[in-house]
Amino acid sequence: MFAYYLKLGLRSLRRNPVLTALMVLTLAVGVATSMSTLTVLRAMSGDPIPSKSDRLFVVQVDNSPEDAAAGEDPADHLSWLDAKELLEAGDGVRRSAMYAVGGVAEPEGEKGNQLIGGMAVNADFFAMFEAPFLHGGAWSAEDDARGGAQVVLSAPFAERLFGKDDPTGKRLRMFDGEYVVSGVLAPWRPMPKYYWLIGSNNRFGDTDDVFIPIRNALANESGPNGNVNCNGDGPEPGFTGLLNSECVFMQYWVELADAGERSAYRERLGGYVDGQKALGRLPVGERSRLLDVREWMEQQEVLGDDTILQTLLAAGFLLVCVVNTVGLLLAKFTAHAGEIGVRRALGATRSQVFQQYLVQAGVVGAAGGLLGLGLTFGGLWLLARQSEEIAAVAHMSPSMLMATVATAVVAALLAGLLPTWRACRVVPAIQLKTQ
Repeated sequence: MFAYYLKLGLRSLRRNPVLTALMVLTLAVGVATSMSTLTVLRAMSGDPIPSKSDRLFVVQVDNSPEDAAAGEDPADHLSWLDAKELLEAGDGVRRSAMYAVGGVAEPEGEKGNQLIGGMAVNADFFAMFEAPFLHGGAWSAEDDARGGAQVVLSAPFAERLFGKDDPTGKRLRMFDGEYVVSGVLAPWRPMPKYYWLIGSNNRFGDTDDVFIPIRNALANESGPNGNVNCNGDGPEPGFTGLLNSECVFMQYWVELADAGERSAYRERLGGYVDGQKALGRLPVGERSRLLDVREWMEQQEVLGDDTILQTLLAAGFLLVCVVNTVGLLLAKFTAHAGEIGVRRALGATRSQVFQQYLVQAGVVGAAGGLLGLGLTFGGLWLLARQSEEIAAVAHMSPSMLMATVATAVVAALLAGLLPTWRACRVVPAIQLKTQ
């Protein structure tokens, strides 16, 4: 019987093409508007590392001066003074301090010098954030401790310099020094780039070109490629003065064995703050805190208010389209009142009439979903033109493709409930008298 109703529904699309086109277009526009914005929202608000997002924590050590305003959040970054002490304490399964670096790579041959952006990190960085390797691997713990001249390349940057060949062991001159390639990351693009959100204008962009040992970067006086905020009178002249100052420009991440270790680590962090207070530092250090991945993204407002507002407006627009479709379906089914009366007189039950016209509404929804797919791609293209961040996430996944059609069908079925109920309430005798 369903196949018969489906056949009738397909035929009904051709019986009143203008009205049918209006219904299909109304649903398609509403679905495309809502699904394109929902696709962006879903990508921007998703968990970038669900396997351990509750075990990875960014540590914020508040080194604000004593006269800092009460109730303020601690600085997003921390100083090398604190990062070094936390690293040497060795708490957690894995740990890494990090800061952004930039410079010039000088490849051999005819490639020409290239500007590069990278991160100075500890060796634990790659396992901590589950960065996959295509060739080689991270540098050793010994290289980490002594600040060896190793480098891990991103896949696009390695291919740009060395082609498809494995460059592990090859040498690359950059940052005014010579580095040995220890590994190449496989294509890796966490959305967002949660491990480094502060001062980044590329939260949803490509992976950094290079990763080098942080102690190597510090020994070579590679300056921070980003914001540096200082308390008091600022550092003494020179890079050493920066490292020995209360200037903040680093992040510090720690991976714990499980989420339950959070309170214990927080207590140890409190002990560190108390010890530093005894030395005359961290006068408001008790405001230091731990944030897991989701909390960190929320604190950094990865999902902006404008994106949420756009999504709510799109959902409201879809509701308006559904209401309009209700009116159009009422007009369509009312025109079939005589046909419904004849069917009822010949023995069709109200339930059968209800099923028939609900299937017809579903056919309209399927047609609207197919048209909505094309319009959704157009909507994503328009959204991508707003900013580079949105362009990086404005891509339709297979699950969202199916959700787009499903949304259109469900919207049409919901819109068809009232018109279908009205259709099955037709009194056969009255309709037959008017024929």
